[in-house]
Amino acid sequence: MRLLLLCCWLCFAAAPALAQGPERTPNPAAAPVSAADDPPAVQQHLFRAAAFAARFQDSEALGHYQAVLKTRPLHYLALCQAAVLSIKIGQRYTDETRKQAYYDAATDYANRALVLRPEGGEANYAAALALFSQATLRHAKGRLAAYRALRSHVFLATEKRPDLPEAWQLLGRWQYRLAHYTVVERLASQLFFGATPAATSMEAMNSLERARDLAPDRLQFRYDLARMYRYQGRRRRAIAELEAAAGIVPITSEDLIVSRLCRQMLPPLLRAAARRERRLHHTLRVAPGAADGLGQPGAGAGQQP
Repeated sequence: MRLLLLCCWLCFAAAPALAQGPERTPNPAAAPVSAADDPPAVQQHLFRAAAFAARFQDSEALGHYQAVLKTRPLHYLALCQAAVLSIKIGQRYTDETRKQAYYDAATDYANRALVLRPEGGEANYAAALALFSQATLRHAKGRLAAYRALRSHVFLATEKRPDLPEAWQLLGRWQYRLAHYTVVERLASQLFFGATPAATSMEAMNSLERARDLAPDRLQFRYDLARMYRYQGRRRRAIAELEAAAGIVPITSEDLIVSRLCRQMLPPLLRAAARRERRLHHTLRVAPGAADGLGQPGAGAGQQP
């Protein structure tokens, strides 16, 4: 097990160097690039953090990453993981004060990671996720500012870590949010920031499809895609995603909630699809008589599926 965790950690740490190509010179005090560079006590905390995270015990995993940062405050991996875990834990609270405290901590971790590796895929994903999460707690101007600020981070995250499905999911969510700015939000963005970041629903769906393809067993990706497809009138695609989601076994309590939402969304779509099929079948039955001149002039007009 220790060897497996070490391999996973090494893959995570080495992937940016393989995917990024040339990037800015990292801070000389930055984190080590391999587990062998860490002292034994730090390695032990990393192993335990990875084990807890694999069992979805986020608070315990965060505690071990925080223990690493007490002795190695510039440990890149620990900073990135602590940021993401802080967001995940904060999202579970309904109390905005506690939620904000976790989001603030995540922002701090992400910013420290960015100082170490300004173009690191993991650091930019953590920073983008923190901004996206903070936006939900801000008033209109602050929310628009957060969405604008995360643009460079989320694109760097997908560029430097194209293998990270969570980065593509975040990109898709952000693009869809921009594509559906209200008139007031667009005017306010122009007024306060001089421009509105551009994105389309098609780009959002493409990004989420990329996330889904990278991790087809993630219920949240299927659910997000199904919602987008439904809103865009792509009923068949939405049904396909929801039916695929029905075959995925929930693991966490969050998965159970998403699975239930998928089951609730599917029946209305199936009924709507059945109604459309009936209308189409009726139209096809009427149309031949009209084409042969057997019906009244204009028979079947307006009976589009």
